[in-house]
Amino acid sequence: MDIKANHVLDAKGLACPMPIVKTKKTLNDLEPGQVIEVQATDKGSTADIQAWAKSTGEQYLGTVEEGDVLKHYLRKSDPEETKEPTKHPYVTSLEELKEKINGEEKMTILDVREPAEYAFGHIQGAKSTPLGDLDEHINDLHQEDDIHVICRTGNRSDFAAQRLSEQGFKNVKNVTPGMTEWDGPVEKHEGGNEDE
Repeated sequence: MDIKANHVLDAKGLACPMPIVKTKKTLNDLEPGQVIEVQATDKGSTADIQAWAKSTGEQYLGTVEEGDVLKHYLRKSDPEETKEPTKHPYVTSLEELKEKINGEEKMTILDVREPAEYAFGHIQGAKSTPLGDLDEHINDLHQEDDIHVICRTGNRSDFAAQRLSEQGFKNVKNVTPGMTEWDGPVEKHEGGNEDE
């Protein structure tokens, strides 16, 4: 899977702190939820970007090495994502989801995060359908299936679960708190390494 970014920032040849300065300036112009690819050659930029993202609340997705170039992927945080999801009445915990997976229960896990988020770590077998693309892929799902919707924190999945219920899906559960707290096995796009 290709990792798609909304914006590519060329910070090659720049030393600390310039990759961070340019990243911050560029992120200010992006919409919440959009992904930036920061291309850098400074080997220290990985630790710098991770620490900066953690301190600012932006989401560090991972880094891919291509020769001498480090491609760092960040997602601009959305203030709405920090709110507790409360709208969809059917919620399940990560532990309950893990028990169903371990029990090999038949279900669909729908991951509504952006493709770059999915590439850097997702639950094995989860179907990637970004929230913005849900309506055009709704017919790919079966209304009778047991569907567990997951995102990063439980907010986008809450909205997706509501949307599916409105479209007649009967067995839809929002998985909370989401991938930020998932401690089970994950599959990753080759070449990515997640900040663990």
